[in-house]
Amino acid sequence: MTAPTLRPSAAPEVPRSENLDALRRLLAEQAFSRAAGAPLVLGNQVDLLLDAEQNYPAWIEAIEGARQRVHVEMYILRNDAVGRPFAELLARKAREGVTVRLLYDWFGALGKTSSRFWQQLRQAGVEVRCCNPPRLDSPLAWTRRDHRKAIIVDGQLAFVSGLCIGQDWAGHPERGVAPWRDTGVAIRGPAVADVERAFAEVWANEGEPLPAEEIPRREDIPRAGEQSLRVIATSPETTGLLRLDLLWAAIARQRLWLADAYFVGTPAYLGALQAAARAGVDVRLLVPSASDIEALATFSRTQYRLLLESGVRVFEWDGPMMHAKSAVVDARWARVGSTNLNMASWVGNWELDVCVEDTGFGQSMEDAYLQDLDRSTEILLEAGRKVQPRVEREPAARVRRVSPGSAGRAAAAALELGGRMGAAITRRPLAPAEARSLSAIGGVMLLVPLLAIFTPRVVALPVGLLAGWIGVALLVRARRLRRQIRRIEAGEALR
Repeated sequence: MTAPTLRPSAAPEVPRSENLDALRRLLAEQAFSRAAGAPLVLGNQVDLLLDAEQNYPAWIEAIEGARQRVHVEMYILRNDAVGRPFAELLARKAREGVTVRLLYDWFGALGKTSSRFWQQLRQAGVEVRCCNPPRLDSPLAWTRRDHRKAIIVDGQLAFVSGLCIGQDWAGHPERGVAPWRDTGVAIRGPAVADVERAFAEVWANEGEPLPAEEIPRREDIPRAGEQSLRVIATSPETTGLLRLDLLWAAIARQRLWLADAYFVGTPAYLGALQAAARAGVDVRLLVPSASDIEALATFSRTQYRLLLESGVRVFEWDGPMMHAKSAVVDARWARVGSTNLNMASWVGNWELDVCVEDTGFGQSMEDAYLQDLDRSTEILLEAGRKVQPRVEREPAARVRRVSPGSAGRAAAAALELGGRMGAAITRRPLAPAEARSLSAIGGVMLLVPLLAIFTPRVVALPVGLLAGWIGVALLVRARRLRRQIRRIEAGEALR
């Protein structure tokens, strides 16, 4: 008797590779939309703009051609050789009858731009508002900064970037100081409505809202191209971009390339980068070697060892300042905007970023990133677990000096460091390679008790003033609440 032929059971049909790719894109789109809280907007043209050399001329040309309105939301607009011509241009357009609105951050302008500068703009017809100035009833509100950098012209063209307006971004040729490295985008198409809406929300926080007819809808703006993007406008205590950054680290399959000015990763984000690198993803982090907030750069270096040990490659920009905030994943997803990889940006500020889902734009971002690495020094973990540059720096040619930090910058450094220092030191082991960074931080921290011991008035006066301010603020709020209760009770009594 012939034994029956054993036939293999029918294998399930395997989807074609293009179907798998389409399914992956569909799932990614759903996950990104939910994580970021921002929909994917189709039909746009997005142009990559590098440094002040490309951004500033594009901004000026767009403002020059404005016919109806210009909206500017700028963390810093300096009263210097770069900022004054911009201000003069805005004033001239206002005098020509164009509606010009300017929103700046109180803390960003502190020590950089005088009240007279803003008053001159107002006298020329520019509507100027200050975001989050100190208030009697909210003494610490100024710590939540409007860190956005955006320009919208006639509701048809928008710029989103990491650049502010000031001489640092243009460089100081007379002193041989190169421009800061930074990145921005120009957007045409329906997504401009999302940028305009983001401006309108912060504008309304500081006074009367924009007229409803001036806030365009996506469907009112014609398609300008084939690129898709999300406009992620975060505000204090929201975490849309943090969730997206974590998701990108999880979904990356080949490459995750990051550039950041003030990197202080949370334990969760550091873990996400480590996990991606251990899974074989090419994870790279580009940060400044010299910073305008040196204390923050010093603290950032204490996180190198964890990243290097897991396979993340770390590079330091050799120029005066790497100020770009960008990411590119698998040459498919790319982010450009104002958000730094730290808790102040992720949770504490108003930020604005554009996430483009387009392989052509992603390839342009990767090409620019590789050009940046040509002007950077890789940091390696050598024998003895010592963190050091890949190539020994030439004493004269490689050393960069930055101008002394202002009081505003010192305060910014304190704000950035305060929330992260304890977690970084107490929740993970430290290596000898980090001794120098920790010594600098420890020395600064010791100054406070020494001042309290030997010059108690220096410490007592600001502490006393702050405590008094908080006390007054609480009383003012309590009075307002009582008034609200009385109004509610009076309304109920009339029913």
